[in-house]
Amino acid sequence: MTGSRPNILVIFADQQRWDTLGCNGHPMDLTPELDRLARSGTRFVLPITNQPVCAPARATLLTGRYGTSHGVWRNNIGLAPGTPTLATRLSGAGYRTGYVGKWHLSPAELGRGAVPAEYRAGFRDWWEASNALEFTSQPFDTVMFDADGAEVRPLGYRVDACTDRTIEMIRHLGSADDPFLAMVSFLEPHHQNDVDEYVAPIGYAERYASPFVPEDLRPLPGSWGQHLPGYYGAIRSLDENVARLVATLDEMGKLDNTIIVYTADHGCHFKTRNREYKRSCHDSSIRVPLVIAGPGFDRRQVIHEPVSLVDLCPTLLDACGVDRDETIQGRSFLPLVARDADTCATWPEEVFIQISESGVARALRTERWAYGVLAIGLGGSQVPGSDDYVETHLYDTYADPHQHVNLIGRSGYDEVRLRLRGRLVARMVEAGETAPGIRDLVGSTTV
Repeated sequence: MTGSRPNILVIFADQQRWDTLGCNGHPMDLTPELDRLARSGTRFVLPITNQPVCAPARATLLTGRYGTSHGVWRNNIGLAPGTPTLATRLSGAGYRTGYVGKWHLSPAELGRGAVPAEYRAGFRDWWEASNALEFTSQPFDTVMFDADGAEVRPLGYRVDACTDRTIEMIRHLGSADDPFLAMVSFLEPHHQNDVDEYVAPIGYAERYASPFVPEDLRPLPGSWGQHLPGYYGAIRSLDENVARLVATLDEMGKLDNTIIVYTADHGCHFKTRNREYKRSCHDSSIRVPLVIAGPGFDRRQVIHEPVSLVDLCPTLLDACGVDRDETIQGRSFLPLVARDADTCATWPEEVFIQISESGVARALRTERWAYGVLAIGLGGSQVPGSDDYVETHLYDTYADPHQHVNLIGRSGYDEVRLRLRGRLVARMVEAGETAPGIRDLVGSTTV
């Protein structure tokens, strides 16, 4: 039985747009390895982050719960010790677990570097990470910390360096008969905070000096003209290192029995939707890449139903034959991949999104509609939620796929708007929030 259980490798990028993958339509051949995995595995057309900011998205992936449920509803809040996660559940089922890279789930007051053991969320057999890798390292000077708090300083460009350590982790975890969960969380293609630049390997930005500009960015002022070449170069490096990880699994004879997941915490709108790069209800913030290959996913297929990061934990537990518990709020999409008729017929039409830090906001994304509301009278993100919101965004992505025409306040959309409002309230309640009042743009209040 032990030998038949799949290994899991989760490859987590930071701030990568869904449309940077060639298989999702990007024309510059940034991701040939991911495109190959997508052709042999399963590609998801509409994967959404439930919180378009770093720490909440990570906690959501690991717990299968929404930000207001697991408690990490903004950055700098630690995931409470003892919280059940993908790693704790798999460890309890006999899996070896290991982690490399950016963590961001230890409380800010405990520092940006070494992470105390109680805040490692069940990753027990290998640990080399930094709580805020963007502050403890530079693109060519990687500094992480091992399980004893000692510095780990692998050489080279940060993506290469983290991959070197991940390869060592996979070899260590895979040396035993037990199955393993290995996770690497890259900082790239996130900007380097202290210089506000997207730094690629030497010579890589120059390859994309005349970059393809996504159509959602083109008519909007922002930083994309300055930053796309470096951003694309970093993504190309990520893809090359995915190839190295796949080759390692193959060399070890583990590839055929390993589920490989590639996704990201949120996207990037290059200061076109607000004053920074994410934290909005637009696809450029909330839509992320998701490719899964390996046992149960080697189906050469494309999934069009909307899925989200909250669904990954229960899906991977399902794939490993480990029961979920009542704390998990996400749904396993493994039956969706298998095209189970009942699952396909009852799969939710929308994804629920909580937004913090740029404001307290909530949103829905369906196949066609993007709908968002903002808490009234609250600036920033000092509280996790509100009882009073106002509608701010409605986009018809069939007619306006790049979300340039906000339909809130326009005549002819009341039926759609009110239906989405009702669904949003229902999803908030399902997530454990109190049913709020939601006002329309002219000030009337309806739930």
